Amino acid sequence: MTGALVIGGDYRGLGIVRSLGRHGIPVWVAAERFSLARASRYATGRTVWPAALEEQLTCLIDLADRHGLRGWVLFPSGEETASLVAQHADKLAECYKLTTSPWELHRFAADKRLTYGRAEALGIGCAATHYPSTLEELEELKLSYPVILKPARKPIASAFTDAKAWRVDNRQQLLDLYRAASAQIDPDLIMVQELLPGGGEARLSFAALVSDGRPLASVAARRTRQFPADFGRASTFVETIEDLDVVAAAEMLLRDLRLSGPVEVEFQRDPRDGQLKLLDVNPRIWGWHSLGHAAGVDFPYLAWLLAMGKPVPEGRGKPGCRWVRLSTDVPTSVAEIAAGRLALRPYLRSLKPHVEGPIAAWDDPLPIAAELWLIASRLGGLALGGKGEVA
Repeated sequence: MTGALVIGGDYRGLGIVRSLGRHGIPVWVAAERFSLARASRYATGRTVWPAALEEQLTCLIDLADRHGLRGWVLFPSGEETASLVAQHADKLAECYKLTTSPWELHRFAADKRLTYGRAEALGIGCAATHYPSTLEELEELKLSYPVILKPARKPIASAFTDAKAWRVDNRQQLLDLYRAASAQIDPDLIMVQELLPGGGEARLSFAALVSDGRPLASVAARRTRQFPADFGRASTFVETIEDLDVVAAAEMLLRDLRLSGPVEVEFQRDPRDGQLKLLDVNPRIWGWHSLGHAAGVDFPYLAWLLAMGKPVPEGRGKPGCRWVRLSTDVPTSVAEIAAGRLALRPYLRSLKPHVEGPIAAWDDPLPIAAELWLIASRLGGLALGGKGEVA
């Protein structure tokens, strides 16, 4: 059977490995030496993913040639790796079947400046955003605080791009953080955006497998809790819902972008006017994608079918399914409870049985042990290594 190569070993990559492995599809993982996806029993092959950008394309081509992966389906699980595949789509398509659109389409989702321009042309609201390219232009802005500094795209991993956004509460902090961000990425990529009001009830998503902009299988969801709590790097508790406004706005945008593959469109409903405001388009697998399985939409497997040219069952996932990542949800929620912004009983009720999780699984127990070890290593500063990988 034609297999898949997953780039990335965190919980997103683990979800892809399990989805495909449970369907009998062989899966190789290219990731850090010690990672969740490499610990999965469904990973049939493992290799170390190089940290150096200049080595990554060579690594993918070498894997196809040396280990018989030509014709396999390629799944990047992160923003940087999805952009890498998109930018080199022509060359990689000679070796693999791709789940990522080529760069000429992908860039309109990967670069928020382009995304917001397309959305506004369609009449889809966006958070008020400024694009200063110099400190002098920044100083001329008339702003109401708080705001956030946000990278338009993620060209490299850095403290700023990994954080996704930095909160700014006053003018001096704005100048200081802008200088810090400018030292890490091109200032042209730094956006200043209003921090929209509203809590978890306002954070909404449409996630889908699309083909030339047409959703084949999808879910609408509420990103009820996130880490950090005010503007999250990652969702920690997500629920599938029915929301026709979210579906309509996302489908309109996706038709215009003409993407193919897995994609998530993130909105926030502005309580000041009740309107949806576009935040992000993620043209790759997203953090909570394993919730789709509980809702009846197994996104990685469906993406494999699409890449293989096989029929894809179409439909929308059922509402009322829940997903939690306890390792980030618990500490974030404890802090929110202590601050009086979250009540204990409703929080505990949200964790009642039948909640999907990204890591613990009866049929694949080792990743939870790996997660606990990773948490302990971060807390204790342990130096971890791995062995058994192929070069």
